[in-house]
Amino acid sequence: SVQDHKVFSRHDDDLLYELPVNIATAALGGKVTVPTLDGATSTLKIPSGTQHGQQFRIKGLGVPRLNHHGIGDLLVRAHIKIPAKLSAKQKALLQELAATMEPADGQPPPEQADGESIIDKVKNLFD
Repeated sequence: SVQDHKVFSRHDDDLLYELPVNIATAALGGKVTVPTLDGATSTLKIPSGTQHGQQFRIKGLGVPRLNHHGIGDLLVRAHIKIPAKLSAKQKALLQELAATMEPADGQPPPEQADGESIIDKVKNLFD
């Protein structure tokens, strides 16, 4: 019987790694380091717009195939981590970003604490 691994789970000849990704890397993209079964690491490019649960494949970093030639793959599943606590600067930046985005539910962008949206503030600059 095969023992559980503390970092990887096995799916046939493939290994699965659950990768924590911060919201900035998920939105903007970037390169991350992923552990491999042999104790080394591999670099994985995270594309901009990566979604929670999105899976990436690194060929040949799984386990040897039984009764066949070749090696399985390392599957890397992105887990987008939302910070539980934000600094004042992080909160302000996210509020500024939120004011420029269409919410997923189709509602208008949220207003700022003073009741005036960022778009209204920019319009008022030209009045």
